[in-house]
Amino acid sequence: MKYLCTFFAVCFVAVTHADDVRLYSNRLQKLKNPGPLLNDYPEFIHPLKERQRFEAPALVMDKSADLCVRAWRFSYNARGIIEMPNRLQAAGTAIIVVHPWGIDDGQGWRTPEPAGVADFCTKEKNNLAARHTRKVIGPLLNRLRPRIGFVMYSLPGSEDPIRKKLYRSVRSTPTAQERQTGTEELKDRLNSFAYQGSPLPTEFRLSNEVPVVDYFRQFPGLDANSPFNPEGFWKLPIPVTSDLKVHPQDVVIYDDEGYETLRNFLKAHRIRHVLLAGYATDMCYCRTTAGYENLRRDFNVFLVGDASLATFPASDTPRIATTAHLAFASLQNLVTQTSWIKLHEAAKDKE
Repeated sequence: MKYLCTFFAVCFVAVTHADDVRLYSNRLQKLKNPGPLLNDYPEFIHPLKERQRFEAPALVMDKSADLCVRAWRFSYNARGIIEMPNRLQAAGTAIIVVHPWGIDDGQGWRTPEPAGVADFCTKEKNNLAARHTRKVIGPLLNRLRPRIGFVMYSLPGSEDPIRKKLYRSVRSTPTAQERQTGTEELKDRLNSFAYQGSPLPTEFRLSNEVPVVDYFRQFPGLDANSPFNPEGFWKLPIPVTSDLKVHPQDVVIYDDEGYETLRNFLKAHRIRHVLLAGYATDMCYCRTTAGYENLRRDFNVFLVGDASLATFPASDTPRIATTAHLAFASLQNLVTQTSWIKLHEAAKDKE
């Protein structure tokens, strides 16, 4: 649709005490017959429909903007979805992929058998997520990388000796030789581990008073620890999935190093905007170091809705779960989609 990448003029301009402050006109114009949101990848995410959708003036308006990011949020008070165009400087923007774990991808780290769990919790669901990574996230990174400020990935743990050789971090950049050495060490380390856990328990002791309580205490729906996952499994150096090509200038950040480390790195490099992709929409994507609950305190965050997947227990598809969690997140966050992120030549600033 024509409005996707049009740079709209905003109806404001009451500047107060500083040039970087403006009065925003919260003027809503009802959209007529707009198409569904998040409708580009129905294999992974259920398209979203709402009875009322509105157009609002531009929210982010950078000087010399060269990145168009249309986005939306939901407001109960406005009785509908509010969309707005945004004009960003690509150089001041980072795209962060939350927890693109290299699980069951050929690098060696794999789901423990017969009953262990990791990432999306079964090998089949991990393979589905890998297909999503290849089809949705990979092309987005490749398209934006030449102009964007940073492509970044978050991983569990802290920077261990092997991953220090593999990936650029907030502290150092490995040489080509170090990367080669790190690749060999990672292969040896991951493939030398025994991914054999214990089977399901065959019996439980239950009280007559609260058997349901006793049952779930002994057999919860998700247990990612011993004995199902063998001891030492979570201490292995989790790599970025091989479904993404990590470039030498890409940056890996680690959860255990905390949000302050990430924030300071982004601020030091004059990053103001974050496009957030990754896994899982209902868990790590919102609550880990690079989750939106942290980042939205200090940056203009755009959740790239179709570049994320929610966990999907009791279902063979993440479609409904992902849409539901993004819809809830839209109460306090802006949501975009991959086809709404467009690179352009720097827009001429309006006087």
